[in-house]
Amino acid sequence: MPATRALPTEEAVDLIQLTRTLAARELAPRVADAEADGAFPRDVFRTLGRSGLLGLPFAEEHGGAGQPYEVYLQVVEEVAAVWASVAVGISVHALSCFPLARFGTEEQRSKWLPEMLGGELLGAYCLSEPHAGSDPAAMLTRAVREGDGYVLNGAKAWTTHGGYADFYTVMARTSDDRAHGISCFLVPADTPGLSVDPPERKMGLTGSATATVRLDDVRVPVERLIGEEGQGLRIALASLDCGRLGIAAVATGLGQGALDHAVRYARERETFGKPIIEHQGLAFVLADMGAATESARATALAAARLKDAGLPFTREASVAKLVATDNAMKVTTDAVQVLGGYGYTRDFPVERFMREAKVMQIFEGTNQIQRMIISRALDRNEGGALTALGKE
Repeated sequence: MPATRALPTEEAVDLIQLTRTLAARELAPRVADAEADGAFPRDVFRTLGRSGLLGLPFAEEHGGAGQPYEVYLQVVEEVAAVWASVAVGISVHALSCFPLARFGTEEQRSKWLPEMLGGELLGAYCLSEPHAGSDPAAMLTRAVREGDGYVLNGAKAWTTHGGYADFYTVMARTSDDRAHGISCFLVPADTPGLSVDPPERKMGLTGSATATVRLDDVRVPVERLIGEEGQGLRIALASLDCGRLGIAAVATGLGQGALDHAVRYARERETFGKPIIEHQGLAFVLADMGAATESARATALAAARLKDAGLPFTREASVAKLVATDNAMKVTTDAVQVLGGYGYTRDFPVERFMREAKVMQIFEGTNQIQRMIISRALDRNEGGALTALGKE
């Protein structure tokens, strides 16, 4: 764990301590077996919800904790250092709740958010399709208005919590307009016509279920349209900005966990009569791992503080996601190297950390997409020093 955390309030300090206690008591004893078996820990999310950790960045009047993203991300990071699959689940659940919390009516929020934020209902976010991952405007899933509702048909790929979620936040096409032809729907899991394929067989994050969700004449009442018809792409992009910060925090926590294990091993393992951490060649590897983890944390929190201040943060969210996930891949790979042959075995968790890090460079927009977002923002001179000072 990081030696110190700059937290804004005593309440935030208490939240971090609560998270560390729950992670040590509820997560650490189970993670190895659950990941080896591919077992989805649904009960853990109820525990986290009842402890107030699933609704941290949402308004208190709807069952959230009203915490700034700066605090929320550090809680996610603490969980990720122990169990990345659960931390990804926290981020995805927040992503699933965000459209309702931000774009829903007050009646919709009051009716559905409390159970969602309390952990009784677990969410999934359905945006990607088999042929439309990085280009959501190319989606084919349709929602056709019929009477007092919509009929949805299509398939949504790579859905985290697919088959275990209680509700699905679904983006579907309501017209052929690329920019304004997508709408957002909140679909209960038990709606007739909604089915889920067997989960994907993944390299890592095996404790997190990922599956294709199929919609075959799924009828959704109009009250479950979130925002206005045609507003879905805007909702999706706003959601992804927040989701990228969540994944940056997960990647930072994963890197921190790998670093902690590597340092512990390097203190205990001896060669040539002294702990290997005292050999400069390996000590410098650990130093680079520490610097990479701190850099990831700094970029994520810098973006979070912009969000908390109500300032644009799309570019900074992409920077955070890019830096944190690339660094996590490097740090976890180096952790395997520090442990040598033992690092390549399943007797130690660092090989799992390395497998888990890879997908973080891919989901919530590949890192190539993040570079595209950043470069386009630079071309528009967004985020420049003079702009930040309010000058032209």
